[in-house]
Amino acid sequence: MIELIFLKINRIIMLKILLCLLFINQVSAKEIFSKEYLKQVSTLRDKALTDTTAYDITESLTSEVGARLSGSEGDAKAVKWAIAKFKELNFDKVYTEPVIINKWVRGVETAEIISPYPHQIKITALGGSNPTPKKGITGEIVHFKSLQELKDADASLVKGKITFISDKMERTRNGSGYGKVNGGRYYAGSITAEKGGIGAIIRSIGTDNNRDPHTGGMKAVDTNKETGEMRFLSKDEVVPTGAISNPDADLLVNIIKRGNPVKFKYTLGGHWDGEYTSYNVIGEITGREKPDEVVVIGGHLDSWDLGTGAIDDGAGCGITMAAAKLIKDAGIQPYRTIRVILWANEEMGLSGAKTYAKNQSNNMKNHIIGAESDFGAGSIYAIESNVSEHALPVVAKIAELLKPLGIGYGGNNGGAAPDITPLKAAGMATFKLSQDGTKYFDLHHTQDDTMDKIVPEEIAQNVAVWIVFVALAAEYTGNFGFDLIDTDKT
Repeated sequence: MIELIFLKINRIIMLKILLCLLFINQVSAKEIFSKEYLKQVSTLRDKALTDTTAYDITESLTSEVGARLSGSEGDAKAVKWAIAKFKELNFDKVYTEPVIINKWVRGVETAEIISPYPHQIKITALGGSNPTPKKGITGEIVHFKSLQELKDADASLVKGKITFISDKMERTRNGSGYGKVNGGRYYAGSITAEKGGIGAIIRSIGTDNNRDPHTGGMKAVDTNKETGEMRFLSKDEVVPTGAISNPDADLLVNIIKRGNPVKFKYTLGGHWDGEYTSYNVIGEITGREKPDEVVVIGGHLDSWDLGTGAIDDGAGCGITMAAAKLIKDAGIQPYRTIRVILWANEEMGLSGAKTYAKNQSNNMKNHIIGAESDFGAGSIYAIESNVSEHALPVVAKIAELLKPLGIGYGGNNGGAAPDITPLKAAGMATFKLSQDGTKYFDLHHTQDDTMDKIVPEEIAQNVAVWIVFVALAAEYTGNFGFDLIDTDKT
């Protein structure tokens, strides 16, 4: 009896597999897109390689607005700029979505080695850091080569001292070195406080050798897992934390090597300053058949305040806005709507992305696929997908049209850029367009993130690649993945 049951189950499984394979073969066998449409997209792809739209948009944002830390005057200017720019580019629909954020303000930033060898040190506060007392913090340095060393250290070693993590970031094409050391930036302040330390500094998370410290967000709030309620960490739970430039970190390590106690002083004035309403700014190219179904693309509108936010993420805004505009200007009106979202407050906690995902929680089945440009303006060298198997023939067609640009395909296990992650978690299919990040972390979160670092030919190549992805994704009449998700949970 049991054998008969298993036999029936195996037959059912085999039948499902055969039906699935038959479906995939049928989809693969027929033309997903007309030859005319593919030719039109290919022509536009080639034309985009010499187009300056993305460069011009990014130059406009960095020149007319500049730095746009969430909650700042620059943030408000950026929102007005984005609304006006979408309209200037002739998008069919332009609107905003309110996003409530916690406003953090940067203040005074000074640092010095007092003894045994006095030196002035370049430092910047990490986003979300509590301020030091006005007279600063003075104490002995205790050195750790990694975050793990700090975690493993006995509290008696840290108590009453300033911790220093000297981890160096590895330069890689795909930026993988960032994740290996970024935990130090995020957790140094809270772990130091937990062990009784009085302050924390880290080597900048970057690959340059300039005396420009890299800022970035740190753990400054705690979220109740049951209620979702957020609260700021107290001064007893997180110490004032800053990043020093890479050459200054090398200097400090060299002095520590000499075996004498190192006395360090620093002053940081950064602090929280209440709530603020920012906005996601959204522009759409309306779909001809399914206007309520959307392909989501974009970049984040906010930036850190040290530079003008050209590579992070003015370029991403310019690339995706340009791709959508050029598709429309070419007379292409895809099956579904192209929705370009310029996200609010990515740098300090993905507030815009989380707000959007929450507001769209009952409408996720209309979110067909999404991608974000948030890794500068270096040339794209590969694409990756995260779609259901039956949609792979569409991905194959996208890859085929990108072969002339030397773009490779990295498989169907692609990740998602930061602002896309809440939508991916809700079940949306995603796409990744991998840029060359070899030099990206020389500039990331520093005063050197400026327009002159963007190469016109490289940002244009980005647009050409994005056009192929967006035009085909928005024209595809099938589903990239939501049909595999339990609709009762979406």
